[in-house]
Amino acid sequence: MSTQEPPTEFFWNVAKPFLKARTVKKATMMGFPCLRVQGEFFASCDHRNGDLIAKLPRDRVSALIESGQGHPFSPAGRVFREWVLVSDRSEKTWESLMTEAKAFVLSQRK
Repeated sequence: MSTQEPPTEFFWNVAKPFLKARTVKKATMMGFPCLRVQGEFFASCDHRNGDLIAKLPRDRVSALIESGQGHPFSPAGRVFREWVLVSDRSEKTWESLMTEAKAFVLSQRK
């Protein structure tokens, strides 16, 4: 029996405070577990390796990729320009990016 945690466990641990808000719900997006706020996706996790996937403004995504902190999110070869993939398992970084992503998605609803 393996004691290794599932790839998504780190994501769900960081997501716990977000799920306390009534407007944030668990969902799936293209088979990936994710968080939605007021019906819009803002953060997800690659169920195969546990990497964070966050929805951010294009310029922020580009900056994260250029700095080496992020990677393009390109399932099936198509790059999603407002989504970034982050491999580093830093609770502080993920919480910050998820907070940014939630604010970005909410700002788009106006």
